[in-house]
Amino acid sequence: MRERLAALRARIDAAATAAGRRPETVELLAVSKGHPASAIREAFALGLDRFGESYAGEALPKTAELRGAGAQWVYLGPVQSNKTRLLAENFSWVLGLCSLKAARRLDAQRPDDLPPLQVCVQVNADGDPAKAGLAPDELDPFLESVRDLKRLTVRGLMTIPRKAVPAAPVTGPPAFEVLAELFAKQIAAGHRWDTLSMGMSGDFEAAIAAGSTQVRLGTALFGPRPAKPGTGTESATGTGTGTETDTGTGTPGVDAHHD
Repeated sequence: MRERLAALRARIDAAATAAGRRPETVELLAVSKGHPASAIREAFALGLDRFGESYAGEALPKTAELRGAGAQWVYLGPVQSNKTRLLAENFSWVLGLCSLKAARRLDAQRPDDLPPLQVCVQVNADGDPAKAGLAPDELDPFLESVRDLKRLTVRGLMTIPRKAVPAAPVTGPPAFEVLAELFAKQIAAGHRWDTLSMGMSGDFEAAIAAGSTQVRLGTALFGPRPAKPGTGTESATGTGTGTETDTGTGTPGVDAHHD
């Protein structure tokens, strides 16, 4: 993992420099879903401290095992209403908020002894019917609706582009450009945001070229996910069409692929 991380950091630095940006303006979010706590410990020892998970049932044993280590836990994916209390009580960040009902529940259920939950709003920037997220023209009304939720702090935007659109070397998928423009518009309107989360293992350099401040890397960092017992396939690949079960071991939603 040390070698993979060094290689990824070099690629991130090179992409940022090529875009005329400082490398330190791009965060590597380690997507640890599907990987054991031992792998997260190794990544933490290498200097990473934020870890992305998409299944509450899978993540909670890890958060318990690593409690006190200083790791921050980031939930990735659309928020189901029946999972909001678990997220509000155990995660520092939510990337994928696009439901006003879920936002209100997270706000109401965030414990008073914890800081506000940090969130990024998910935008379906290229109109992919297989992805969750707000349409670009729904963003302003949504932000107005969540403005008074004091236990949530909106930090920026995130998106997952269509898989059918290959990442071009410079501009990347159209979703990256659309989201970057929306982000710039909101900054100009006075939002004090700092997180534009876009780019995964296969397209993060194009995302950085478009302005991403956070790339979500899992397979490129941790390697292939261990197979679930009895399946012979990688777990949590994000290619299914179901929803998360109460245990967090079910098939992920169609846009659960975050790395």
